[in-house]
Amino acid sequence: MNRTLVKATIYCFIAWFVTTTGMTAAPDSPLVYKIDIKKEIDKTSQIYLYKGLTEAQALGADAILLHLNTYGGLLESADSMRTAILYSPIPVYVFVDNNAASAGALISIACKKIYMRKGASIGAATVVIQTGEGMPDKYQSYMRSMMRATAEAHGKDTLIHGRDTTFEWIRDPKIAEAMVDNRISIPHLVDSGKTLTLTSEEALKWGFCDGIAESVDDVITKYMQYDTYKLKTYTPSWLDNLKGFLMNPILQSLLIMIIIGGIYFELQTPGVGFPSIAAITAAVLYFAPLYVEGLAANWEILVFVIGLLLIVFELFVIPGLGVAGIAGALLVITGLTLALVNNMNFDFEQVNGFEIGRSILVVLVGVTVGFGAMLWVSSRIGAKGALRKLALVADLEEAVSSPVLSALIGKEGKTATVLRPSGKVIIDGVYYDGVSESGFIEKGANVVVVRFGNAQVYVEISDANK
Repeated sequence: MNRTLVKATIYCFIAWFVTTTGMTAAPDSPLVYKIDIKKEIDKTSQIYLYKGLTEAQALGADAILLHLNTYGGLLESADSMRTAILYSPIPVYVFVDNNAASAGALISIACKKIYMRKGASIGAATVVIQTGEGMPDKYQSYMRSMMRATAEAHGKDTLIHGRDTTFEWIRDPKIAEAMVDNRISIPHLVDSGKTLTLTSEEALKWGFCDGIAESVDDVITKYMQYDTYKLKTYTPSWLDNLKGFLMNPILQSLLIMIIIGGIYFELQTPGVGFPSIAAITAAVLYFAPLYVEGLAANWEILVFVIGLLLIVFELFVIPGLGVAGIAGALLVITGLTLALVNNMNFDFEQVNGFEIGRSILVVLVGVTVGFGAMLWVSSRIGAKGALRKLALVADLEEAVSSPVLSALIGKEGKTATVLRPSGKVIIDGVYYDGVSESGFIEKGANVVVVRFGNAQVYVEISDANK
C-alpha cells in the first residue's frame, strides 16, 4: 500500500513539474504574412502580391496583411490584384497607412477587413489619364461595376429586430460606386457632383473601415486578436523588380517600336547587323517576362515568329504586297497582343474586355509610333544633322560611267536571273544589274533597256517575247 502511494506521489510531482516549467507542447504562434504595397499600383505591385500570396500559402500562414499606402495606378493591375485577394484561400486584411486612393481603394475593398491609420483616406477612384483628366464614360462604367461587384462580394449581414429580419450589405455597393461616379448622391454622406473620398472616421461609420490603428502590431493584436504571433514580410527580389519594369505598358510599346524598326532597317541592308541585334534583343525583353509570368504561351510566341518568317518570305521569295506579307503582319500583331492577355490557350472566357482593349492599344501604339519613327529616321539619313554619317550621299551616277549605261538604252538582251523585280541581265555578253519595269520576268526572257540610273539598267520585256 505504501509503495503504491509513493508511486502516485512521484507521478503527481512529475506532472506538476512538467506543467509549471512549460515543457508541455504549446501550440505554435499564428503566422501573419505581410506584403508591403507602398508604391504606384502597376505590374511590379501585381508581382509583389502574387508572389506574396503564393509564399504565404506555402508557409501555411494563418492570415495575410497588406500594408498599403498608394495614390493609385494601373486599372488592369488593380483588377488582377483584387481578384487574387477575393479568391485567396487565406484571409487577406489591409492596413491603410495614409492613402488608399483610386486603384488602392479597389484593392482595399477586396480585403476581408480594412483597418486605417487615423488621418488616412480611401476613395477617389475615378479613371483618369496621365494629365488627370477623366476618361470617357465607358471606362468609368467599367470601374463602377468593379467597385460595386467587389463590395457585393462580401455579402450581407442578417439583422433581426424583434420579428423583423432585414439584410444589410457589409460594404454598401452604392458607396463604393460613389467613389467613382460623382453623379451619385447619398444622403448625409456625399452630394451629387462630388467624387467620394472617406476619412478614416467616415469610413468607420459607413462600414468601409473595421478599425483605426496606429501600427501593424496594433492591427494584429487589437483587431486580429493574436496576442502572440510570428510576422513574415515578403521581400521582393531584383528579378521581381526587373520583370515589373519590363512589363510596364510604356516600355512594352517602346520595345515593339524597336522590333518593328529593327526589322525594317535590317531588310534595307545586307547581312546581319545592329538592327537585327536590336530587334532580337527587344523581342526577348518583350516576351521573356511575359513567358515567365505565364502570360505568353509557347504557341503565342510561335505565332509571332511565323509572322516574321512570312514577312521575310514575301520580301525575298515572292516580292510584292501579297497574301504572305499581309498574313505575316497580322500574325506578328496577333502574337504581340495575345502575349499580353491572360488567357488559357484558346480559352478567353476569363479575359475581360478592358484587358483585351489595353493589350491592343499597347501594340497598336508601339506599331504606329514605330512606323512613324522609322519613316522619320529614313528621311533624315543622309541629310544634315546627327544621322548624316549613317549613309553614303555621293552621287552614284557620277561614280559610274554614265556614257556606258546611256549607250545601252534601246538595246536588247536576256535575263540572266529571274527579275523580282531586280536581278541580272546580259547585254552584248556583259552582265549588268537590272530592274524590271514590267513586273516579274523569268530567267532567259528577251528584254530591252528603257533607261538607266543608280548604276542599274531598267528593262522591259521585248517584242520578241510577244
